[in-house]
Amino acid sequence: MVEFLDTSQDRRIAYNKTEGQGPTILFLSGLKSDMEGTKAVALEAWAQEKGYAFLRFDYSGHGQSSGAFVEGSIGDWHEDTLAVVDTLIDGPIIAVGSSMGGWQSLLLSRARPDRVVGLVTIAAAPDFTEDGYWARFTDAQKAEMEREGFLTLPSDYDEDYIITKHLIEDGRQNMVLRSPLKLDMPVRFLQGTEDEAVPTSQAIKLLEHVEGGDIRLTLVKGADHRFSTSECLDLIQKMTLVVMMRAG
Repeated sequence: MVEFLDTSQDRRIAYNKTEGQGPTILFLSGLKSDMEGTKAVALEAWAQEKGYAFLRFDYSGHGQSSGAFVEGSIGDWHEDTLAVVDTLIDGPIIAVGSSMGGWQSLLLSRARPDRVVGLVTIAAAPDFTEDGYWARFTDAQKAEMEREGFLTLPSDYDEDYIITKHLIEDGRQNMVLRSPLKLDMPVRFLQGTEDEAVPTSQAIKLLEHVEGGDIRLTLVKGADHRFSTSECLDLIQKMTLVVMMRAG
């Protein structure tokens, strides 16, 4: 059943929470995705079958939460994540982040290192506003963004994306690959080799950047950015369990 959390930033965040044992598994969705996505729902069903605590939610401007997507930013969605963690979850957390949710999971791990005891990312896209969008914009596109305050980009996954100047500038305040990032927890990065949104080189860059004693990257040959085949969903569940067990 969908419930709602009213945050101190006057946002209304939609969520589904399952009570259970062990650390709470927190699913963090990707950009313009929501908690009804295939990976979130499949992982929830698995957690319920196993009796594990689980929570999925919609960032503001996404799904059933309040706000408009074009008004949001990485920092806003980080605030939403912290509100969910600090208000709705007691005890340790296993964060599972997909695409932009991978970036959010890294921000969460940095902000709440005492709460996040394990981490799984799926096609993680840290710093994508800078390394993905801004780095690929032409001079003409950059000039248009300065002039109009936004750009419209076609998407293979949804309606066209409206990328605002605010999203780019706020992203620069929340980057994780430009300064040391220590992850003192079991971490499993998952990445498809046919991912056209997040290249394999970015997954390797993330692996090389983070510091920690229990960090692994698994490349799945042929998998794309959706990472939602039955084999991929099984792997997400397996790695979530591995991280949970290693977290103790």
